[in-house]
Amino acid sequence: MGFHFETYRIECTHPFGISRSSHSYYDIVFIYLEFNGFVGRGEAAPSNRYNESTERILSVLDKGITVPDNIDDIDSFSTQLFDQCENIKALEAAFSMAALDLWCQINKESLCYYFNADPNKTPQTSFTISIGDMDLLPQKINEADNYNILKVKLGTDLIKDKSIIEHIRRETDKTIRVDANEGWDLETGISMSYWLADNNVEFIEQPFKSSNLSDTAELKSKSPLPIIADENSMNASDIPQIENVFDGINIKLMKCGSLFEAVKMIDMARERDMKIMLGCMIESSVAITAAAHLSPLVDYADLDGNLLINNDPYTGVTINDGKLILPDGNGAGTKLKNTNAKLR
Repeated sequence: MGFHFETYRIECTHPFGISRSSHSYYDIVFIYLEFNGFVGRGEAAPSNRYNESTERILSVLDKGITVPDNIDDIDSFSTQLFDQCENIKALEAAFSMAALDLWCQINKESLCYYFNADPNKTPQTSFTISIGDMDLLPQKINEADNYNILKVKLGTDLIKDKSIIEHIRRETDKTIRVDANEGWDLETGISMSYWLADNNVEFIEQPFKSSNLSDTAELKSKSPLPIIADENSMNASDIPQIENVFDGINIKLMKCGSLFEAVKMIDMARERDMKIMLGCMIESSVAITAAAHLSPLVDYADLDGNLLINNDPYTGVTINDGKLILPDGNGAGTKLKNTNAKLR
């Protein structure tokens, strides 16, 4: 069993701004598992919000990873890899992607079928408009022309947040989903929920800091819009604690640590009649495509991280009138765009 990893800098088409930060690029790590000519690909896109970084990931990988010889039992194989990741969820997610991609190629099936997901039932993805130069808003809206749902980053202040929505509404009447990324207080959240409801907004994501569940519960009781958890829905163990505080959850592979954990979260949320969104960080097509294979199992998709960069080295999931289209073939179905001595 071969193992290889490479760092790669993905460059944002525009600076990607949210309530707490702005970035022009992100350093990620690609993971490769190789067996009998098959290559399983994974990607780690760590977030400082969760105390993870590329440097931490490389410090673990540089110590050496012992890869099991036998991949027949994919659960045992994956667990042995996860146990070496020092609880870095982005790295666990990368090994999960690579292991399942490889296993499915060996067993000649698409990744979606491993999870009993119907590839014909993929949802539409939203396209994110991040916080940034207001003069760029018309250009960003134009870049979202092929998408029917906009995800708009808010969480600055009441005046600027309203101005962003007003600018967008002058350009388009598409459905909007907003994400405050923990940027509001209770008074702002209540006021904005009513104002946004009058502006064809579908739901509000993570309005307050994850530690502030009491205000979130109060907002949920008063808001005309559903409230979706992001920073409060790390993994399955969080769901029982937030089921009465939020209307739904946003699952991200980089937060929860694996495709297996993501499916566990989907099942738990369904049992509690919570809405489910599948989201992402800024990522290449490797991670986005892996997540897209789970998208038929959820209500909403925000899988656009690869659409917001200008140097994606891989192809995979594509878009048709906003709808996610899974690639043909076995495994995840990603392919390297151009010959690159380092990437595989």
